[in-house]
Order: sequence, then C-alpha cells, then structure tokens
Amino acid sequence: MPFIPNESAVADIGSVMTHHHHQHKPKRGLWTSRLGFIMASAGSAVGLGNIWKFPYITGMHGGGAFVLFFLFCIVSVGIPIMIAEMAIGRHTHKDPVGAFRRLKGGPWTLVGWMGVIAGFVILSYYCVVAGWAVDYLWLSLKGTFGGRHAQDVPLIFGNLLADDWAQVFWQAVFMGMTVLIVLGGVARGLERANKIMMPILFLILIALAIRGVASPGGAQALSFLFAPDWGKLDAPAMLEAMGHAFFSLSLGMGAILTYGSYADESVNIPTVAFTVSVMDTFVAMLSGLAMFPIVFTYGMEPAAGPGLVFKTLPIIFAQMPGGSVISILFFMLLVFAALTSAISLLEVVVAYYCDEKKWDRRKATLVMGFIIFLLGVPSALSNNMLKDYPVIGDLNFLDSIDMVATNYLLPLGGLLIAIFTGWVMTPKLARAEVEKGNIRFRFYGAWHFLIRYVTPVLVALVFMNKIGLF
Repeated sequence: MPFIPNESAVADIGSVMTHHHHQHKPKRGLWTSRLGFIMASAGSAVGLGNIWKFPYITGMHGGGAFVLFFLFCIVSVGIPIMIAEMAIGRHTHKDPVGAFRRLKGGPWTLVGWMGVIAGFVILSYYCVVAGWAVDYLWLSLKGTFGGRHAQDVPLIFGNLLADDWAQVFWQAVFMGMTVLIVLGGVARGLERANKIMMPILFLILIALAIRGVASPGGAQALSFLFAPDWGKLDAPAMLEAMGHAFFSLSLGMGAILTYGSYADESVNIPTVAFTVSVMDTFVAMLSGLAMFPIVFTYGMEPAAGPGLVFKTLPIIFAQMPGGSVISILFFMLLVFAALTSAISLLEVVVAYYCDEKKWDRRKATLVMGFIIFLLGVPSALSNNMLKDYPVIGDLNFLDSIDMVATNYLLPLGGLLIAIFTGWVMTPKLARAEVEKGNIRFRFYGAWHFLIRYVTPVLVALVFMNKIGLF
C-alpha cells in the first residue's frame, strides 16, 4: 500500500498556520497587465514538449508537410479551445470545478474535476523529468560534459536513472522551486516569474537557433524541418499533429481556464489566445532550428524522446567549440520551460483549494505541493527500485500515469470543454464574454462554428486514436 500522509496531521499543521487567516474571505488575485497574462499563458503552454517532442515528431512525419498540418490544427483545435477555456475562466472567476459548477452544475462539474486531477497527476511525474534537466544544468555548470569521450556521455543519463536517491533529490529541488513561485500569488509569484523567465527563454532559443542555422548542418536541418514531404503525411501523422497541437497549448487540464479566471474585463481574449498560440508554435520551430543542425553536423540520428536531449546532445556539447557555454544555456532553457508549465499545473490545484475549500494560498500550496511530491516519488523510482514492477502492460509507473493523463484525461477534458462551449453554454453568453470591454470579435462566427462542429470532431478522433479504437 502506498504511503498516504495522515490527513489529520497535515490538517493540524495547516490549521496552526492558517488560524489567524480565517477571519476574512481570501481575495482572488488578478494579472496586473495584459502582457503578464500573455506571458503566463505562454509559459503554461511552452514546456518540455515543445523543446524535445515537437522537433522529433516533425522529423519523423515528413518535416514541412507535418508543420503545415500542425499549424492547421492549432487554428482549428488549439485556438478555439483556448478561447473557450479563457472565456469560461474569466466569466466565472473560479477554479475549473467552481467554474463548471457555476455555469451548469450537475455532471458538467466532472469536467472541472478532470482538469484538477490532470494537473495533480501530470505535475507529479513532470517534476521528475524536469529534475533530470536541473541535474543536467548542474552538470553543465560543473563542466562535466567537456572533453568527455562520446561513449561515456550517455552513461551519465543511465547512472542518473539507476540512482533512486539522486532522482528523488532533483525532483524535490524542482518541486521546491515550483512551490516557492506559486506561494508568491498571482501577480507577485506567477506573473513576475513568467515575465522574467519567458524573455530569457526566447533569447536563449533565438541565440541557439541562429548558431544552429549558421553551422554546417544548418541547411540540412532547414530542409528536414520545412521541406514538405507529402508522402509521409499519413493518418497517424495527422492524428499525431492534432494531439500535439492540443497538448502543446496545455489545453484540457484546467491551466488556461484558471489563468483566464485571473484576467480582468478589459482583456481581449481572442487576441491573447492567438498571441499565445503563435508564441508557442514559434518556440517549437526555434527548438527544431536549435537542435537539428547540431544533430546533423555531427552525423547523429534525430532519435526519439528524452534520449535526444539527455543522451545525444550532451555528446555533441562535449565535442563542439564553446560546447560548455551552449550546454549551460540549453539546460537552463529546459529548466525554465519546465518551470513555467509546472507553476500553472500547481496553480490549478491550489486555485481549487482556495476557491472551493476556502484554504489560504500558503496552506494550499504547501500541503498540495507536498502531496504531489509524494505521488511523484514512485515515478522517480520507476527506472530503478520499481523497474521490475510494471503497472499497465509492460509500462513502468512513470510511463503508465503519463499514458493515462495524456491519452485519456486531457483529450477527454478538451472534448468536453469544446462540447460545453459549443452546445451547452448559450451563444449569447459565449459571445458576451468573448466581446467584453467593447471588443468586436470579427471571427466570432467562425470560432463558434469551429467550436461546435469542427473542434469536437477532431479532438474525438485524437481521443479514439489514443485509446486504440483505430
């Protein structure tokens, strides 16, 4: 049986901490500026998936053709759902559960619950993977990769995965950073952190991309990423593009809805959603231009998943001129991208406890941060201590809960949000919210058509594909 903390003990600690706060109802935070809202939402969307997953699936599925279809999916699936989530959040000024309870109640409240549960589950293992990035940033700062033989470098990752305590340690370090930012609140914590980290993230990426394109493998990388090979754009590739458009914008997990609930009436939601989607896509493209030229210059395979980031690239950093500086910048970029997403996931859970259970922010952040950390420990141990105990099929704990979250919770959450906005929420209410503050949303008709007829069908296809119906 997994260790579950004694709830009354946790509650006692909480009640001691919050005793003097109970006199007044906690006030909800607001973004102080439109820029803050855009940076925070973009931070939520830009995560580890943009930096290693997008370039790799692009290369696998025919480069440019896949990119063009991905952009179509961002417009037909991503932006409509993002507008819907922001509108629901701002209209209710509530966490996901409270938002659906206020708008409709009944079984629809479950959609909000799915968001909170997804945030909880995803953050638990996201911290483990992000912990690897923190470890690699530390190794880069120490100059570990410099002058190493190529065959030694992948062993570093193997050793990290085999070391249970090291993984739990780095997971705790990353969770600690996430908790500290969320403790600061909406304006002083989330907004300030994103306003600092996002511009640095963009600058690092642009610098790495320029260096990449100018390198000997630059031309090959450009054609790999942008020359369309229509022959490779088959049904699985299209479903992959749709699924990634959806996950890439962090939809279906309540994060964008929660961030929307901190927006004031003057914010133009469609413009913000469009800006965030453009920034998110831009990061994905730049990541490809930063990574693939290096991969091609050194004759490596554009291999899958985290292997590319933790095994392939460090080998090259060890060989290339100025590699030690580039590896520090690269892993710093990775840590920032992970942090801006992690704080939005924790915020979903914290907002629920603050809004619905009337906890104060300090108690909600510390208690939930600790419980999510504990839930993440089996993920940290799943490549060592627990590696002989598969959970679903032959997948270890980390891969199993990742599969449940990304294949079931998120697409189902997104599908239900699309159906809710298109069919349950009255068009008058939807329009009033999207056009608040005398904003004329010229594409309202197109958006409403998409959210009713196109988006749900496309998300349903992704969902059915993910659960193996076809």
